[in-house]
Amino acid sequence: MSSAPESPGFKKEPPKEKDFQNPGLRGVRTTTLFRAVNPELFIKPNKPVMAFGLITLSLCVAYIGYLHATQENKKDLYEAIDSEGHSYMRRRTSKWD
Repeated sequence: MSSAPESPGFKKEPPKEKDFQNPGLRGVRTTTLFRAVNPELFIKPNKPVMAFGLITLSLCVAYIGYLHATQENKKDLYEAIDSEGHSYMRRRTSKWD
C-alpha cells in the first residue's frame, strides 16, 4: 500500500545537532544594532533573576501604596500649639460642623 517500498538497508538519519544549535530568533542572521535594541529576544530566560525582579517590583508597588495610605491619614491632621506652648496633633474640623 505504500508508494515507495523501503529497502531493508536504508536507515532514516536523525537530524543533525548543528541544525538545532540556535532555535528561534537566535539562529536568524540579524544586525548587531537589532540585537542591542532587542536583547530579550536573544538572551536565554533566567528564572532566579526573574523572581528577584518580580519580588523587587512588588515591594516597590507595596511601598508606594503604603506611602499613599499614610498620606491620606495625615491629611486630616495638623500640628496645633496650645496657650502653654505644647504642640499636639489635632484633627481638622470644618467651620460648618
